[in-house]
Amino acid sequence: MYSRRDFGKIAMAGVPLAAAWAKINSKVNGVQIGVQTYSFRDFPAPALDAIIKAMTEIGLGQCEVFAAHVEPAGGPRGGAEAKMRPQNADARKEAREELRKWRLSVSMDHFKGVRKKFDDAGIEIYAYNYSFNDGFTDDEIDRGFEMTKALGAKVITASSTLSVAKRVAPFAEKHKMIVAMHGHSNLTDPNQFATPKSFTDAMAMSKYFWVNLDIGHFSAAGFDPVEFIQSHHDRITNLHLKDRKKGADGANVPWGEGDTPIKPVLLLLKEKKYPIPAFIEYEYRGTADPTTEVKKCFEYCKRALA
Repeated sequence: MYSRRDFGKIAMAGVPLAAAWAKINSKVNGVQIGVQTYSFRDFPAPALDAIIKAMTEIGLGQCEVFAAHVEPAGGPRGGAEAKMRPQNADARKEAREELRKWRLSVSMDHFKGVRKKFDDAGIEIYAYNYSFNDGFTDDEIDRGFEMTKALGAKVITASSTLSVAKRVAPFAEKHKMIVAMHGHSNLTDPNQFATPKSFTDAMAMSKYFWVNLDIGHFSAAGFDPVEFIQSHHDRITNLHLKDRKKGADGANVPWGEGDTPIKPVLLLLKEKKYPIPAFIEYEYRGTADPTTEVKKCFEYCKRALA
C-alpha cells in the first residue's frame, strides 16, 4: 500500500520555499480549510486574478484549481466559462478539438506562471482538478500530469469513471503521482464513482489511486462520509465540503439546511488529527456574490471547529 507518509514525502518536494515563508494560514484548530476554485465559476473569464483576490480577502491559503480556470475561456464546464461554449454540436466538437490542441501544445511556462501568481499571494495549489473522460487521448492524459507538476500541485483530482481509470493507471504509475477520484450521486450507472465499492475498486487498481471524497454527493447517495473517512483516511487526499439533501437528485442548499454531516466530518478530522484538507465547494444558489458565499462557508467551518 502507498502510505500517507510516502505521500507526504512527495508532497513536500513540490512546496516552493517562497510559499512556505508567506503562506496564508487557513488552518482552524488543526484542520486545513481551503477551496475548490470551481466555487468561483461565475466570475467572468479570465477569472484567475479575481479568484486569487477573493481567496486573499476571505483568508484561504490552500486550493484545488479547476482546470477551466487555467485553460482557454470556454473550457469543459462551469459557470461563466460554460456560458461561452458554443451551442451547435459541430461547433462544440470543433471547440473540443481546439482545447485538445491547446493542451498538447501549451508551454509549461503557462502553468508555472499560474503557480507564481498563487505563490506570490501566499496560496498553495494543493491539487489540479483535471477530469479524465472517454474523449481524452493518451497524450492528453499524459499531459495532465505534466501540467500538475508545473503547477506545483501534489495530486490530480478527477471526476472520471472506472473504465477511464483503467486507462489512467499506467500514467499515474509512470509519473508516480496520486490521482484522487471524485464521485457524484449517480447510483444507476455502475461505471460512475458514487458507492464506497466504486472507490475501493479504483484504489485496488493502483497504489497511486486515492479518493477525493465529496461529502455532499456521498451523503446524498445514501452513504456515511464519517464511516468512510474512518475506514479509508490513509487513502483520502482531500474532501469537498457542501450541503445537499439526501437522494440522487437531492438539492444543493446553504450549509446547515441539508442532510450532509459537515460538522461531524470536520470534528472527526480535528479529533483524529487526520491530515486531510477540507475544501469548500460552493454549489448552492446563494443570495450574494461567490466571495461572500464562500466566506459564509468558511465561517461555518470555524464555528463547527471552535
